[in-house]
Amino acid sequence: MLDINFIKENKEKVKQGMLNKGEKTNSLVDEVIAKDEQWRELVQKVDAIRTESNAKAKQIGALMGQGKKEEAQSIIAETTKIKEDLKEFE
Repeated sequence: MLDINFIKENKEKVKQGMLNKGEKTNSLVDEVIAKDEQWRELVQKVDAIRTESNAKAKQIGALMGQGKKEEAQSIIAETTKIKEDLKEFE
């Protein structure tokens, strides 16, 4: 099995190697690279959502400590939506 970084750095060499081994098409290399890019984008989105959720949780704690329960409830509703979005990606 080839490492994804090797495939990305040596795309043409990998394609030629596939042809040498009897593969009729080498478009699979391009598909693998495209899927890797999609996966990396999704990981970044999930990380951003988690960061936002963590920031909101801290904000809720601070508001509750100050006795601002109504504002905290509003942010709790937002975090519920954020958690639902996160579940979609996972």
